[in-house]
Amino acid sequence: FFRTSTANLLKAEAEAGVTHHVALSVVGTDRLQESGYFRAKQAQEELIKASGVPYSIVHATQFFEFMKGLADISTEGDTVLLAPVKIQPIHSDDVAAAVGRAAVGAPANGVVEVAGPDVFQLDELLRKALASKNDPRTVVTDPKAPYSGAQLQETTLLPGPDAHIAETRFADWVAQQP
Repeated sequence: FFRTSTANLLKAEAEAGVTHHVALSVVGTDRLQESGYFRAKQAQEELIKASGVPYSIVHATQFFEFMKGLADISTEGDTVLLAPVKIQPIHSDDVAAAVGRAAVGAPANGVVEVAGPDVFQLDELLRKALASKNDPRTVVTDPKAPYSGAQLQETTLLPGPDAHIAETRFADWVAQQP
């Protein structure tokens, strides 16, 4: 999907004379190549870089809104298995703002990272997220638990030191949820 859709889009851009391709991807994509999804995202990024069209790739950390989905793909029975690694999630509105800044700015011809302001341990964050929704599943810490099919190191999901840090805090976002 990513290869075909990106190739089609790049072809149309070249024909239309587009001068700045902006794509959204994921922090850690290059470090998560055990996962089919992240291999596909890496292939997408490589096509963009090789296209000759000036570009900006925005790497975002995991969205607050995807916490339940992350728990769902990590669930066996009534147990959510998660590695005790660091994560710095972000609100989707802050990601949209970062993509907007990239789109109106000069092409980076590289990757720009964006992350939320708070660093959590993944298993602890999911405990909080599930509790906030009265989800009865039990989160179990398992250092070997995969993330979308890939094994994690402690900092795999964290951005680099030059990342733009957004303002919305997870606790504030949770407090605003119905």
